[in-house]
Amino acid sequence: MPTFVYEAMNQAGQAVKDEVEALSSDDALAKIRNLGYFPTRIREKGGAKAKAATGKRKGRGGTFGRVRVKAITSFTRQLSTLQDAGLPILRSLTILEEQQKPGGLKNVLRGVIEDIEGGATLSEAFAKHPKAFTRLYVNMVAAGETGGVLDVILDRLADFMEKAQRLKRKIMGAMVYPIVVILFAVGIVSGIMIVVIPKFKTIFQDFDTKLPAITVFLITMSDWFVHGKPLPGWTFLLFGPVILYLLFKLIRSSPSGRYVTDFVGLKLPIFGKLIQKSAITRFTRTLGTLIAAGVPILEAILITKETAGNEVYSRAMQAVHDSIREGESFANPLRATKTCDGLVVNMIDVGEETGELDKMLMKIADNYDEELDVAVASLVSLLEPLMVVCLGAIVGFIVIALFMPLVSLIESVQK
Repeated sequence: MPTFVYEAMNQAGQAVKDEVEALSSDDALAKIRNLGYFPTRIREKGGAKAKAATGKRKGRGGTFGRVRVKAITSFTRQLSTLQDAGLPILRSLTILEEQQKPGGLKNVLRGVIEDIEGGATLSEAFAKHPKAFTRLYVNMVAAGETGGVLDVILDRLADFMEKAQRLKRKIMGAMVYPIVVILFAVGIVSGIMIVVIPKFKTIFQDFDTKLPAITVFLITMSDWFVHGKPLPGWTFLLFGPVILYLLFKLIRSSPSGRYVTDFVGLKLPIFGKLIQKSAITRFTRTLGTLIAAGVPILEAILITKETAGNEVYSRAMQAVHDSIREGESFANPLRATKTCDGLVVNMIDVGEETGELDKMLMKIADNYDEELDVAVASLVSLLEPLMVVCLGAIVGFIVIALFMPLVSLIESVQK
């Protein structure tokens, strides 16, 4: 009977190497599992190549498929819980990989497990999958491994990701109502332009009456919308947003273009304040989380710069980094960039003086998070009546323009 050499993990996550006699590799796998082990490698004794023996986990499997942030957040929270319970990291990853549905994250975890089995650290294994684990994520995990507090760091990282997702949902949720109303209004007005106004035009031509200027303007717009030269107006309405979006993406493909668009966004009325509060919340929470995790201040600022999501604040972080490297404080160069109000700068200054910069940054993030909640709620409450008024004004203009000639016709008939 052939003899198979295998490598496996026991229930405690410890590595086990042994031999087993079996009729085939499948029979050997079954016997190893019956011993309570989780096989990772198996080969026939005297064979040249080792065979992966983890059932579903055969080979790295690639990283095809999108890895969603929500899935990474959930994985981080679960991994933190398992680490807090005292399970070995390899055992924890194996448990989480087994319970994942087929997809991007499952493939990534297979690769991570194989890298760790090959001697890599957790942060090194994560770093090989940048589409799933950001530089911020990898550096925090590395800090947790170095300090022996991986469970605490993972818990903080999960909190950070959950709050970041919550902030994104707030902003996206605030935009749903106006977008729906605008699409509804565009649909109604387009229908009137294409179907209703041409019929009224035929009626007015039959009566051969002089039309008011407002009616002539509306009919001209309808003709352009349906039969315009060189292109009808509906093509601009249909393809215009797509062209503008592509143009916007093209402009933002360069650092200077991103800076200009972000700078203009911060200067917009109403929306500029929302963008500013969102950017401050993001960079202070990111930086505070990294510093609390034990990441060196200069490295933490560079990571924050890369994940700021706003080129204006990204350049401000670079200026702060350069100043700190030359021996200056955090607050003064940040004040010079004029990207944050006095409250933020003063709180950071106090945090530096007291040696609790991380806590002060998190307080700033929580404070601005609350202000952003209020601002978003106020914006939504303002947009609702504003949208209704605008839609009513458009429809009212069309109704008046169409019925003014009818009134004149009725009066001429009565005479």
